[in-house]
Amino acid sequence: WDGLTRFLDDGRLEMDTNGVENSIRPIPLTRKNALFAGSIDGAETWARIASLIGTCRLNGVNPEAYIAATLRKILDQHMQSDIAELMPWNFAE
Repeated sequence: WDGLTRFLDDGRLEMDTNGVENSIRPIPLTRKNALFAGSIDGAETWARIASLIGTCRLNGVNPEAYIAATLRKILDQHMQSDIAELMPWNFAE
């Protein structure tokens, strides 16, 4: 019960699940499109890309700009030890 009433104690919490519902709404469409991935590896790649795009959107980042900039940095020999800089939540357009 405590978890269901937590929003009463913390005004930052939403009273509804609209955010979650909106974020999972594309999943059935993706499931239908994944039938055409061609293989298990193709479906796993599809899932990774969909997750990356979803993370970008949740962080207010343009997925196309983020992926292009990140690939440029990787091609320019970006240090693997600085991988945190490449995360969508650290991306500034």
